[in-house]
Amino acid sequence: MFLAVDIGATSVKFASVGLDGEFASEVGQIPTPYPCEPTRMVELVAEIISRFEGMPVGVGFPGDFADGTVIQPGNLSRRAGFDSPIDPDTHARWEGFPLQNALREATGRTVRVVNDAAMAAIGYSDGEGRELTFTLGTGLGIALIVDGQFTRIRDVGSEEFKDYGTYDEVLGEFSRNKDPEAWRAHLHEAVAAFVKEFEITKVHFGGGNARRLPKNEFDELGIPVKFNDNNGTLKSVLKLFSDELSK
Repeated sequence: MFLAVDIGATSVKFASVGLDGEFASEVGQIPTPYPCEPTRMVELVAEIISRFEGMPVGVGFPGDFADGTVIQPGNLSRRAGFDSPIDPDTHARWEGFPLQNALREATGRTVRVVNDAAMAAIGYSDGEGRELTFTLGTGLGIALIVDGQFTRIRDVGSEEFKDYGTYDEVLGEFSRNKDPEAWRAHLHEAVAAFVKEFEITKVHFGGGNARRLPKNEFDELGIPVKFNDNNGTLKSVLKLFSDELSK
């Protein structure tokens, strides 16, 4: 049994997952607290972990993350949620924060933390070719898997998308809710550009807004496109610990 925790800019979701890849508990959800200082998030996730005795924990983080450490916190450094400005002090506290070790020390558990889009991509991957996962939620995440191996690329959420705004702003839930048609048009433009840039052979979509798109939405790409349910990131925890399971 494993515990999966998906930290988002809107909420923190969690559930235990059995070795069959199915949920062994109900999917819980807690609103993401703001202002979201690193220590506050550690306390929240540690409290969630304490509800599930003994099991290893996989955590998805909604920002640029590598080697156990936060590089950029994405939308977690905003003052009061996605539609509020970045707080410079909170942003600075997140940069370089050793989140993985902080959670291990706070809980005494085996904890592995990866970028949330990477966690989803690891679970969705078929293991062949160049697969790009797009997570469509409060913001936008992308992650690349090459022949079954996670390949680190830049986190694009805070990157400028032409003169429209950042990818998070243009392709996140706030923009979709405001103008769904513009959101879809911008999404097509962005997806096509990333598919070309990374020479992709298959595309996966996940996140809450993936369900809003029909299965033939991206036929023009000329490559396989798969839509995954919103809980795919949580179920991906098994692949995050695949080395342990193979022993």
